[in-house]
Amino acid sequence: MKIIHTGDWHIGKIVNQVYMTEDQEHILERLIALIRVERPDALIIAGDIYDRAVPPVEAVELLDRTLSRIVLDLNVPVLAVAGNHDSPDRIGFASGIVRQRGLHIEGRLGRQVRRVVLEDEYGPVNFYLIPFAQPAIVRDLFAAPGIVDHDGAMRTVLETIRAGYNPAERNVIVAHGFIRGADDPEVSESEKPLAIGGTEYVNAEYFRDFTYTALGHLHGPQKVGTDRIRYAGSPLKYSFSEVNQRKAVTIVHIGGAGEVAIELKDLIPRRNLRKIQGDLKTLLDPAFYRDGNVEDYLHVTLTDEGEIIDPMNKLRAVYPNVLGLEFAAKRRPEKAARTAAGDGYKSKTKLELFQDFYTSITGREFTQERREVIARAISEAEAAERGA
Repeated sequence: MKIIHTGDWHIGKIVNQVYMTEDQEHILERLIALIRVERPDALIIAGDIYDRAVPPVEAVELLDRTLSRIVLDLNVPVLAVAGNHDSPDRIGFASGIVRQRGLHIEGRLGRQVRRVVLEDEYGPVNFYLIPFAQPAIVRDLFAAPGIVDHDGAMRTVLETIRAGYNPAERNVIVAHGFIRGADDPEVSESEKPLAIGGTEYVNAEYFRDFTYTALGHLHGPQKVGTDRIRYAGSPLKYSFSEVNQRKAVTIVHIGGAGEVAIELKDLIPRRNLRKIQGDLKTLLDPAFYRDGNVEDYLHVTLTDEGEIIDPMNKLRAVYPNVLGLEFAAKRRPEKAARTAAGDGYKSKTKLELFQDFYTSITGREFTQERREVIARAISEAEAAERGA
């Protein structure tokens, strides 16, 4: 069986005050084109279908068009669960009606986890749809007062599945959460925390008995200890912390004996999201940008030391989608000393105090040329003060 595993579409997302709907429509068109070529047996969306519980109208219309084409035109079943950004009731609305056409969306967790059975030439493949649910909801649902965190909640849900599943068959989990193995996962700033203080983590060992676990929540495609437990990642970059992430969909091949093979297929965005750095003159030079896409969403770091008049408008004359701008000279180093010049400041000269202040604020070397300029300025100020 061939499955395309995706997640974290976040339709309706706003990045730095820019609506991403047009970019999302472009990338979903690329996904539909890939489905036409690959002809999978199913498409998985592992949560965070929308970016917020009450999505804008444009987001709802885009999802409707996309799913209609996949399910009705291409005849590919869709298996989807609600994520922590989604409203369970809105995602699950009319799911009983559309299920007959091959659209299986599970918005709210129930005591009996929804199972969808698809057949291939080797027999059934069982998909268990586990929408995101807070531990308190799972605790009440299963009357299990011992559930205090996401780990306990997921363990309880999986135990109910194991109580009725056939381990000799191929069984796939679709879930949304922070599943953690022995190694630290790759995370980004755009992932909304599920809980505080580590209580969002779920032990990856709970999923070892299943043929494949299709996860959503983390935006970088990655495995959790094994290729049988994977995050597909988001189809687009949704923060500048994701600039180095590869955005792709995961194609999962499940053999008759439950063997799993993974293949990543890149989706080329309409505009990339990236960072550039340099002085203003260099960044505006055609030799610098001729080989790149000036329409990309950019975070710009200017290395100029002096004051610059209206740098944003100058940049946007070449790069119309600059979303962020900072000056390297104004960064405060992580290990900067106190601006009071550190220990022993009472015994330091004015020049030494200024040197400590300058290096603390700018992180730059206090060169001999700068030393001479400041020493002369201090001398002139002291002379004027004495004359007064």
